[in-house]
Parts: sequence; C-alpha cells; structure tokens
Amino acid sequence: MIDKLEFLIALAGEKHFGRAAEISNVSQPTLSAAIKQLEDSFGTLLVNRGSRFQGFTPEGERVLAWARRIVGDARAMREDIETVKHGLSGHIRLAAIPTALAITAELTTPFRARHPGVKFTVLSRNSIEILRMLENLEIDAGLTYLDNEPLGKLNREPLYLEQYRLLTSPDSELGDRKSVTWSEVAKIPLCLLTPDMQNRRIIDQMLFKAGVTVTPMLESNSMIVLYAHVRTGKWASIMPAMMAETLGLTDRIRAIPIVEPESVHAIGLVTVHRDPMTPLTAALVDTAKHVASTLPDTTLEKALR
Repeated sequence: MIDKLEFLIALAGEKHFGRAAEISNVSQPTLSAAIKQLEDSFGTLLVNRGSRFQGFTPEGERVLAWARRIVGDARAMREDIETVKHGLSGHIRLAAIPTALAITAELTTPFRARHPGVKFTVLSRNSIEILRMLENLEIDAGLTYLDNEPLGKLNREPLYLEQYRLLTSPDSELGDRKSVTWSEVAKIPLCLLTPDMQNRRIIDQMLFKAGVTVTPMLESNSMIVLYAHVRTGKWASIMPAMMAETLGLTDRIRAIPIVEPESVHAIGLVTVHRDPMTPLTAALVDTAKHVASTLPDTTLEKALR
C-alpha cells in the first residue's frame, strides 16, 4: 500500500504520468497499474484521465491528503529506527528562495560538524515552489519568507530580518548617497528578480506604496546574474543586505540603505507540522534556533506581529 501511495504523491507533484514514473524509478505502466489498484481497493475513481493527467477527483484529493500523512509518518518511522540503530545520519533536502541561499551555509556547516553522517541537497526555488515541495514530501525543509504571503499549517523558525539595499557604483546617479528613498530608486535603470519571485513582489509593493512603478531593464531568477551586472558599474539592483554582504562588496559597489518607508521581512526555516518531528528535522530546527541567536537583525518579534 505504501508504495502505491508514494506513486500517487509523485503524480500530484509532477502532474504527468511519465515524469511521475521516472522519479519513482518505475515504468509508466507499473505506476498506472498501481494507481488503478488503489482505485479498485477504494471502489472509486481517484484520477481524471484522458490522453493525459487531468487532475484528481474529489475522492482522489481526500486520498492524496491521507497519502501525504501516511507516507510522511512511514518515512519518519524508518528514520527514527535508523537513528536508534546507527545515530543521526541520512539526507536532508532543503530548498531556499534565491535571496536566502547565502544563509544556507550558516545552517549546514554547524549541522555537519555535529552530525558528519548527514548529507545535504540544497535547491534554489521560489516561495510557491517551496510550499508545493513541502506538501508533496519532496523536501524536508525550506528557507523562505514568514510574513509576506500565507504559509498554511507549517512549523516556522525565524532566522533574520531581510532589509533592502540599492547596489550601485559610487559614481552613479545615487552612488554618493548615505540613504535613498523608494521613489528615488524608481528613477534609475534597475535589474531585478523575475516577477515569480516573492522578493520581486515585495519590491513592487514598496514601490507602489511610494507611488511609483518601475520597468526593469533586465530580469533574472538568479541573484548571481544580477550581481554580475552590478559589478560592471553600469547597472544597479535592489538586494537584501545579507545577500549583498555575502556576494562581496568591492570599491566599485556601494550598498545604500533604502528608506521611506523602511521595509523589513522575516526569513526563516519552515517544515511540515509533524509530532513528533523526524530526528533529522528536529536537529535542523535546533541548529536554526542557534543560528538565529548569532545572526544580526534578530529582532524578529516586530516583523512577525
């Protein structure tokens, strides 16, 4: 039964029979037959089929919700037993929004020092993808915004406050300023993240509050691409202060605080609510709590009110 429920979850994540079979390491006929067997056992159609996947029936959605719970608990049970037998080991899959990628090393490095038998996979994803991957058990935890868009029933561990800077060359139009306003930033050519990124939506909201809009001269889903353009001295961008510091400020790049209005947003670790937590997730949350106490700008209560 568990393997059939795993197939159902894979189908929910991929929304395509062939891709779901591929990530499940089985043939498509095997996956289709397993789901048909599930339908026979429940006596109802779970998946709407045509020439391709067309979504789940209402009964299928209910079974999918139970499947996520049952499969998650089964995996947690196996992990718990393995920890009792061999100590903490295994694999943590972590997804982070692009602006929080720089902080992942602050989590993985102390974690590995305490638990050298654990390996990590770190993926760059937008906030919506992170929520979907958590729901479908594709990742164990995410690093994302805690206070800007709904997170649903997830456990949250705040890490730091994201504050914003204009990155530009010292000899640019605003390059000699100690601070700039959002309305001033809108007057210069910018390169920004793509609109599917929550950071970009936050920036657009701040510009809207200032009564202005902006049309970026370049968009990318990669902070590295944006930073590479700023380094030429011919472009400007808006980035979180911590990301700018991690990428490295040179004598050709200034990070100027953006004020009026000041904007801060909480970044943190999110995990699926499960009691008890899996040993790996519990250890990761403990590490996050320690890291939060050592990072600057940890006055998170204000941002989370």
